[in-house]
Amino acid sequence: MGSSRGVAARIAGFLGDVSARGLQAALVTFNLAGMAGSSPAEIFSALVEQFCPEGGSVDEGIARDAFMETVVELADAGIADMSSLTPEQMQTVLELYVAHTIEDRIYNDIGIKGVEIPADAGAAQAVQDQLHEFILGGVSDAFSEAAIDFAAIDPNTIGQTMERIYGAAFDILEALGEEEAAK
Repeated sequence: MGSSRGVAARIAGFLGDVSARGLQAALVTFNLAGMAGSSPAEIFSALVEQFCPEGGSVDEGIARDAFMETVVELADAGIADMSSLTPEQMQTVLELYVAHTIEDRIYNDIGIKGVEIPADAGAAQAVQDQLHEFILGGVSDAFSEAAIDFAAIDPNTIGQTMERIYGAAFDILEALGEEEAAK
């Protein structure tokens, strides 16, 4: 999941830049200064093109799809103004993105390995919803353990921080899965 980790690091870097220098200055870095008054969905949609352009490997496709899914969920997550993001909202953006990348990777593996899913669309949606909540909970736990300070995040260690979060999230999900299987 190297592409996803790289995009997560770029998102974290952007959010840290917004926190440290303000939205306008952070957007200038990506030649998007004119978007300062735009909605978070519009800004992040433009960043999708910057961070993960179309084409590429399966991993790059997963990164792009996860970013677009995250953009769709921003309003539901209460993120309405990019110029006044709280640290909690910044973490939510990253949690959503990381959860979607893990979820998309699992779906890809299911497709490749031919895992059987329910034939009924409602039952399949219920399984998908449960999986999403399970993954999001594990990712949220991993972020809580990491305790990222976006105002002081070091651009040189963002990649390492995202690596630790992905590792911790997978460890948490594995432990939860084993616990659930033992029931």
